[in-house]
Amino acid sequence: MREKTTGKRPPQAVHELKREISLLQATSINMIDMVGIGPFVSLYLVIQAVGSNLFIWAWVFGAFTAFVDGMIWSELGAAYPLAGGSYNFLKEAYGKKGGPLMSFLFVWQTCLQSSLVVASAAIGFAQYAHYLVPMNWWEEKALSGLVVIFITVLLYRNIRTIGKMAVFLWAGVIIILLWIIISGFTHRQVAYSPWPEKGQTMVSWAFLALVGHASVKTIYSFLGYYNVCHLGGEIRNPAKNIPRSIFISIVGIAILYLAMNFSVVGVIPWQEAQHSKYTISLFMEKIYGSRTAQVATVLVLWVAFASLFAVILGYSRVPYAAAADGNFFPWFARLHPRKDFPYVSLLFVAGLGFIWSLLLKLEDVINAILAMRILVQFVAQAVGVVLLRRRNGTAKLPFRMWFYPLPVILSIIIWLFVWLSTGKTALVGLLLVACGVIVFFVARNRWFAIAKEKIV
Repeated sequence: MREKTTGKRPPQAVHELKREISLLQATSINMIDMVGIGPFVSLYLVIQAVGSNLFIWAWVFGAFTAFVDGMIWSELGAAYPLAGGSYNFLKEAYGKKGGPLMSFLFVWQTCLQSSLVVASAAIGFAQYAHYLVPMNWWEEKALSGLVVIFITVLLYRNIRTIGKMAVFLWAGVIIILLWIIISGFTHRQVAYSPWPEKGQTMVSWAFLALVGHASVKTIYSFLGYYNVCHLGGEIRNPAKNIPRSIFISIVGIAILYLAMNFSVVGVIPWQEAQHSKYTISLFMEKIYGSRTAQVATVLVLWVAFASLFAVILGYSRVPYAAAADGNFFPWFARLHPRKDFPYVSLLFVAGLGFIWSLLLKLEDVINAILAMRILVQFVAQAVGVVLLRRRNGTAKLPFRMWFYPLPVILSIIIWLFVWLSTGKTALVGLLLVACGVIVFFVARNRWFAIAKEKIV
């Protein structure tokens, strides 16, 4: 029989998370989260958005954004290596007065947008599977829901086993990307240049607007470089391994993405590629024929599956961390009695993602994900780094970002630019933040106290 405990941590969190994820495993989880279905389903959307051979610069912009923002995540992740990532960063940065509200808002929006990330991967999986098996709308939705359920079953186990599974999935992702890249460069059929042609310019507001619109998709494809921070309480030697994992992931994936884009448009003219939802399958079909294209499609689905695995794993730790700290509904703090993982939080993130996957369209989901996250998470964290440095100094930081404060300034400017580029969806993000503020002040002292009494 469990004893009642005092303080903020509910009795269900008596068991502690174990630090059993190595650098290789952490990097594998990051990279499979980043790749996912994103670069495959958004490749043609990016070309459409820019409408010229200059589309590649939207991918460069996405990589630059991830690298700059990765410095902020690395400094915070190394200093506060706990489950929940941004929840802890915001709580520490904004202190006793603003910390509870900011950290709650992060968990509030994460509970919504993390499920949207899950839905986007599942929807993308089902849409790409359409190349292999023609499906109607209902069949696509059923497949996306089944994928979420299956991955949830796989994740319902201890972290040591999950770490090994992640490395296995990551190896498959790298092999697939290398196959695509090598195939394209050894079978080039079309001349492609990423530089301005006659009548084009890269120095104009019109070009920046196009890149901004397209970069919503490319940045979405880079998201996940910080997944290791959500698992901070389970990383070995986090002061070193968290920054290493972040930068290895960003640089590695940036090289693979750029190489893949050059490879594809070297076989399929960009004018044709922008009209194909199954660009990689068409690419393989032109080189090797329809049977190999079908094999390649199966492998792309492997990548999407691996990403969904990493996404649900990482985000399931955020509501847990907040609840264990007494700043969210207490039942999320429950750990599995034998396998020591936050099973309630896992089931919630996956369950809500399952529902969204049945209701929403992919492009709407992508815009909503960024619009909801930018202000509360990315911009607030960038400001938070400044606040922490002023309050605590830098002498005890395990990792200090390079060229401070330039990365902070650039990060804030870029994220606000991208937020505005999401259009009307940006207003939805503001509305959800406002709702979160209301819920925080109304529910924190009433609903949480009632729920805590029932559990105790």
